[in-house]
Amino acid sequence: MLYDYEYFKREILALTGIELNAYKESQMKRRIDNLISKNHIEGYDKYVLCLRTDKAKLLEFVNHITINVSEFYRDVPQWKVMEEKAVPELIARFGKNLKIWSAACSTGDEPYSLVMALSRHLPLSSIRILATDLDREVIAKAKTGLYGEKSIMSVPQDLRRRYFKQTGSSFRIADEIKACVEFREHNLLKDAYPVDCHFIVCRNVLIYFTEEAKDAVFRKFFRSLANGGILFIGTSEQILNHAEIGYFRKNAFYYQKP
Repeated sequence: MLYDYEYFKREILALTGIELNAYKESQMKRRIDNLISKNHIEGYDKYVLCLRTDKAKLLEFVNHITINVSEFYRDVPQWKVMEEKAVPELIARFGKNLKIWSAACSTGDEPYSLVMALSRHLPLSSIRILATDLDREVIAKAKTGLYGEKSIMSVPQDLRRRYFKQTGSSFRIADEIKACVEFREHNLLKDAYPVDCHFIVCRNVLIYFTEEAKDAVFRKFFRSLANGGILFIGTSEQILNHAEIGYFRKNAFYYQKP
């Protein structure tokens, strides 16, 4: 086939900066083929032409391939470990002005959850979180701060009462929580990482990456952390070569830079 998937990956890299080689091919190719079929387009060459000329279709493509499944306090036991162990440990080591990065933050559920979790230990005026994602559209949604009831089901009731206001069938997060988060576009595979972070949270994203891409990202996270800093990943993820990179593994999803 003249215009095959290899051609498509090269064109997408040039067009969007997204490196499809970093994702598991069978899974990603299936998602893309389904999208092409949905749009009634024949072949990768015609789809590339469509993406070059139709901004709405390009946004649809980026939204479709960047996995944006998120919710507040996702995996509640992990948040319990974070609140009861990691955060007090970080405050004891670095003080109240923690440098925190929520990487691949999707629609903002995670960084806003981080602010609320931290609010049990710190005043909101001391909390500042950098939240980044590849997809500018989900960042726009995050900045709006409007969520469905399903998204906030796991938020502790006291925090839900304090920081959410119902608007019709949706719930708007308080401006005082939003003010603690700075959103930026960022590509984990190609952009420079922030430095001297005390806490990095990147959960349930790298499971879609190839082993080589995951290894590269985990090494960059390690360099991004301050000595004594902590990385939280998803409960379904693990860093198999954590000792080789330099991490101290505190449990399955909780790693520290010595």
